[in-house]
Amino acid sequence: MIQISTHIYCDPLFESIEIDNKLLPNQYKDYPYLIIKNFFSQEACEKLAFLVQEDEETKRKAKVKKEVFSGIVQAGIVEEYRKTNIYELDTFYHNYYDEQFIQYKPVIEDYFNIALTLSTDVQVLEYKKGFFYVKHADDSSEIIDKDEQTIGFKVVAPQRKLSTVLFATSHVSKADEKALSFSGGELMFNYLYDKGGEPVKIKPEAGDMIIFPSNPYFSHEVLPVEEGYRLTLVQWHDAI
Repeated sequence: MIQISTHIYCDPLFESIEIDNKLLPNQYKDYPYLIIKNFFSQEACEKLAFLVQEDEETKRKAKVKKEVFSGIVQAGIVEEYRKTNIYELDTFYHNYYDEQFIQYKPVIEDYFNIALTLSTDVQVLEYKKGFFYVKHADDSSEIIDKDEQTIGFKVVAPQRKLSTVLFATSHVSKADEKALSFSGGELMFNYLYDKGGEPVKIKPEAGDMIIFPSNPYFSHEVLPVEEGYRLTLVQWHDAI
């Protein structure tokens, strides 16, 4: 394994694969990702979750990006790879999110030694029992050979340099079906490991925001939700 921070290692695969976007924070940081606690208040998270659960107007199934011809990327609904509902963020919470992001922007830029430029719209993503999202990198498609071994990555979203995920519900060991929490549904980084060689799994509290580079080092998946309700606000950012 390759040490990329004090506590985290990455897969030796990356010794032999060329990556276009090599953004990583300083290796002397404790972790190669940043977690901001209480980005949203607990009260705001709870009210947002109830609001989304009642929203049937903007609800739709989330899509997966794929390259259909060389250089042409389209998105389609493929539930074999991703089972997620997506909503629009209402005006009040959009403004609240923007205010909070402006407040924390200098912290994020300092941590990753970058200057943020443009950002995408915020996506509100809902995962119910049995929902999931298979392994993927936010800026690239993974290239697999006939033996199902990873041999490279092709950038399909070069404007994505940094990914942010804000959790509006909490991970718990055993969620209640009606509670604003979830069991299972961890955010797992497929190529990042702790000192014991275990894949890194994020088990958040409501209000936590995790920020990480969008490149293949941080390929990740959402494990199937076993019970409860997983709600996140996701955004991608360009940077220089």
